[in-house]
Amino acid sequence: MIFLSAKNGRVDSEDRRSRHCPYLDTINSLSPFPTGRGLKSHAYIHSVQFSHHVFLNLHTLKFYCLPDNYEIIDSSLEDITYVLKPTFTKQQIANLDKQAKLSRAYDGTTYLPGIVGLNNIKANDYANAVLQALSNVPPLRNYFLEEDNYKNIKRPPGDIMFLLVQRFGELMRKLWNPRNFKAHVSPHEMLQAVVLCSKKTFQITKQGDGVDFLSWFLNALHSALGGTKKKKKTIVTDVFQGSMRIFTKKLPHPDLPAEEKEQLLHNDEYQETMVESTFMYLTLDLPTAPLYKDEKEQLIIPQVPLFNILAKFNGITEKVPLSDYSGFIFTINRNVDLREYLSEEVQAVHKNTTYDLIANIVHDGKPSEGSYRIHVLHHGTGKWYELQDLQVTDILPQMITLSEAYIQIWKRRDNDETNQQGA
Repeated sequence: MIFLSAKNGRVDSEDRRSRHCPYLDTINSLSPFPTGRGLKSHAYIHSVQFSHHVFLNLHTLKFYCLPDNYEIIDSSLEDITYVLKPTFTKQQIANLDKQAKLSRAYDGTTYLPGIVGLNNIKANDYANAVLQALSNVPPLRNYFLEEDNYKNIKRPPGDIMFLLVQRFGELMRKLWNPRNFKAHVSPHEMLQAVVLCSKKTFQITKQGDGVDFLSWFLNALHSALGGTKKKKKTIVTDVFQGSMRIFTKKLPHPDLPAEEKEQLLHNDEYQETMVESTFMYLTLDLPTAPLYKDEKEQLIIPQVPLFNILAKFNGITEKVPLSDYSGFIFTINRNVDLREYLSEEVQAVHKNTTYDLIANIVHDGKPSEGSYRIHVLHHGTGKWYELQDLQVTDILPQMITLSEAYIQIWKRRDNDETNQQGA
């Protein structure tokens, strides 16, 4: 797209500009472009000697001759090149979460970089929601915005998994591009890499599960970056990996006499054991949905306080069996202090143990069907937005608590940070 500004006077109509072009009759009417390579050819005259008179409409493939009172104020080549391969300096990346400036697309619509829609090609909304959530995790986003961080990682010959890294980096830079032509981005190349690298486990044309996709994608990304299960870390493990202590204790059969139970508890096999295990994400167990109705004969959707289901990680409460997640909403404080769930050693290292919600993925409908949408926090404005494929709308923080949360991403607040969520 070439942007033009008038020096003097009014903009002439399309027909008038065409009639006043002294070189229009030199163009072959059967071809949309002048041809020829010689210095005296019509193509050379149009492209070089009189280039300031010619405006190519990239959408209709028509030539327009412009009057002398116009000047080109921006280069289409530069814009197209940047849109195809956006680049970010270290300073730009450092300032991303401090900016609240709207960008303007070529059609006049405005958007916040990073808060843009993704095309739903057919049934890839589950992947869109996860990718949009990950694009708003600052340290992960910052790493992939700078291609130098990973472009020299070596992979075995014939390995295709590094394609995930390349495509994810490209998608991050397009989502955060402040000079996009449109206020949405196509994830097609990214999703093609997902289909290929997952061996069609996750597809574009078939609905998938957001948790399964998130688990696979993080592990595949970690492996493609050269990470290993135990020793070699990557940006993925730096951002997401934690560890927990799991205490296990064998209990006597409840029907045994009390004396026999007491005796068995002294045996080695009934002693409590502890193992330390790493994790990328934590699953929360929900109680069984009640089967009663309210006075209007409508099914009641129970509200579950977040701290109630976090109790399984306090080292005291016994774990309960996992049940179906459907039909519940969380009552969420958008900032929670998780100090009581951390070991004493960790508490000593981290003075600030408050976590802020930054992404909330919602699944509507049956577990194997339905649709996905996501709520994300824009750090620069402190406002929340709901994204569902191409649709982007602002949303009040209070409305998030009314949604059926399926996946949530929480960020530990830095010592110099304050709550930016306006709540």
